[in-house]
Amino acid sequence: MSYYPPSSGPASSWSSGPVGATAEERNWAVAAHVGVFVAWLIGLAILAPLVVFLVKGNESPFVRSHAVESLNFQITSIIVGVVGFVLSFVIVGFFLLAGWFLFYIVIVIVATVAASNGREYRYPLTLRLVS
Repeated sequence: MSYYPPSSGPASSWSSGPVGATAEERNWAVAAHVGVFVAWLIGLAILAPLVVFLVKGNESPFVRSHAVESLNFQITSIIVGVVGFVLSFVIVGFFLLAGWFLFYIVIVIVATVAASNGREYRYPLTLRLVS
């Protein structure tokens, strides 16, 4: 028994993404999510999805939806970070920040994989401030 995808055929259940999401669109969508890790280095994680949104947001609904989701999640993360910092003076904030940090890493990776596969993704526990 083989576990590799079929080599060809129109009835194949294996695909590189949905019809309409080109490789370039998927790359831009991935950049909206993965770019936050790179932007962390300069302290502006919100910058990556904002740039993708401004550059390609009007050209592709797929890229726009991923950029908006990532942007909303980054804004939510900033709010959680500020609240966690304030609450760290009463110890509770340390637990909030540690939990959010782990959640953040996992969920951004999940969103990146979804974008890479050409699927839509909505971040959980996210304020929808940008539409």
